[in-house]
Amino acid sequence: MHHVDLALLIALLLTLGVACQWIAWRMRLPAILPLLLAGIALGPWLGLVNPDQFLGELLFPVVSLGVAIVLFEGSLTLRFSDIRNVKGIILNLTTVGVLVTWAVMATAANYFAGISWPVALLFGAIVSVTGPTVVVPMLRSIQPSSRISNILRWEGILVDPIGAVLAVLVFEFINTGHESESLLEFGKVVMLGTVWGVAGGTVLAQVLKRHIFPEYLQNFASLAFVLLVFTASNSLGAESGLIAVTVMGMVMANSSNIDIDDLLSFKEHLTVVLISMLFILLAARLSFAELQAIAIPALLVLAVALFIARPLSVLVSSFGTSINWREITLLSWIAPRGIVAAAIASLFALQLSEKLPEAELIVPLTFTLILGTVVFQSLTAGWLAKRLGLSSHGEQGVLMTSADKVSLMIGEALLANGIKVMVSDTNRESLQDARMKDFKTFYGDPLSEYADRHMDLTGYTTLMATSRNAEANAMVCARFRHDFGPKNVFSLRPVGTDEKDERRVLATALRAKPMFGDKVSWTKLASMMAQGAVVRSTKLTEEFDYEALHATQNESSVNLFALNESGRLRIFGGEPPVEPQPGWTVVSLGPRRDENDKGNGDDNGANNGSAEQEAMERV
Repeated sequence: MHHVDLALLIALLLTLGVACQWIAWRMRLPAILPLLLAGIALGPWLGLVNPDQFLGELLFPVVSLGVAIVLFEGSLTLRFSDIRNVKGIILNLTTVGVLVTWAVMATAANYFAGISWPVALLFGAIVSVTGPTVVVPMLRSIQPSSRISNILRWEGILVDPIGAVLAVLVFEFINTGHESESLLEFGKVVMLGTVWGVAGGTVLAQVLKRHIFPEYLQNFASLAFVLLVFTASNSLGAESGLIAVTVMGMVMANSSNIDIDDLLSFKEHLTVVLISMLFILLAARLSFAELQAIAIPALLVLAVALFIARPLSVLVSSFGTSINWREITLLSWIAPRGIVAAAIASLFALQLSEKLPEAELIVPLTFTLILGTVVFQSLTAGWLAKRLGLSSHGEQGVLMTSADKVSLMIGEALLANGIKVMVSDTNRESLQDARMKDFKTFYGDPLSEYADRHMDLTGYTTLMATSRNAEANAMVCARFRHDFGPKNVFSLRPVGTDEKDERRVLATALRAKPMFGDKVSWTKLASMMAQGAVVRSTKLTEEFDYEALHATQNESSVNLFALNESGRLRIFGGEPPVEPQPGWTVVSLGPRRDENDKGNGDDNGANNGSAEQEAMERV
């Protein structure tokens, strides 16, 4: 292949990867699904891409380094404090549940696909993982109850590295053999990988802690060091590098006084590019002949995964917990396999194919399982959640991106009217104030990969970007516009902005709906609070409608939001404009009645035929 053709092919693969990621984002599907389908279309179907010819001898090193990065990123999220803090069914699913899945899937592969027990045990270990990269997008589409969402999300976070370690250990055992000398070799490989991982993680943690590298070099230095540890460990002990990078990530995740959020964010961006290329190429290596030969056994193995392995794993894990039969049923139907399973299966198949030719069957079996679980469960789990009464459809909540005094004032008004509120902030002290007021809180940047994995948005339907940083508000709104819908994303202006001053106005594409209207800013609300303004909830009636309420309000009053007769939230300032009707409740911020220049200090007008008007004072 000419260099021009090679360069063009790389560019086209990157472009196709971006397109697949965008399709997955728009459809709220795990990205691995369109990536694998694109690879199958390019390889087995159209015959346009042959990875073995495309990369030649580089195929194995490229896949190997890619898997090393994926394993390191996954293990960076495995904090021992998380394992200690989880209990009940989450702990059971990530321990006993993994063992049950391993045993059942290995038996199915041995019986239906006819592969030997060593390879079957490796396959069972590989497909025992789910992972947040496939679970989180599916949960956003399904919208199950908060409890189910929390269980599945934490299971994915913890089982991802746990299952990967199990698969690596099984692979090392197979790769070194079964005789007594081979068992010693297996112990040597595990020990060597562990030592390299502990040493590498400790050194890298100290480098980051002491800021030896400037900030702009830290992420690249970390990547280079991870790959160095991986290859150095492999050179001293065959395939010990996989254990080394996994242990290295765990050491760093549990090191004190280092901030790995930037590293996780960098790994996220790198992994998106890497996975986009890697999985298109891996899927393109399949052939229709292989798929047809293994089709019936693969479908039988898929059926075992859907109807036996997962239900049995959940049932065993539910013993001694408070999980009811409806929750057991839904949990039993949601266990998609994803990136870690596909990457490890492809790498191990490449490494074992010369010693055990049947290891090649691991790839089509794993890819069939990935496609089957993602497709079947994505299409049916939402319907099942509704039938079981475990869907969060119809719930409403507000995510606020700051815990300052203005945000907490707005949040308290929402809470007082039955709307749940989550406050996200990177300031721990501000979040302490929010927790004292019974807000649900999230410590971290809502744009981070950590938030994507850990922030439970089940039942939250509206975003209020309330930071005093206009650029930060714009980025948050752009990030969550698809998740919440454009009509439910609002941004509070930090200060009054003159639309004619183009130097101060954000680009149109970055602007969100102005919260509470064009003339309302964070500065104005803070000033009103400092002057003793109070929040009022007023129930409208036929006799006292919205026009009558408006007539009683001071010119400086701000209408914040309204709730219609069914309790649905409507934020003032959006398009189309909110037009409250009789039976609605309007929540506003305004001066105390004794300071109201309209002379309605007795509130007679506001309460004429209406429900009692409540006031909540804010300082």
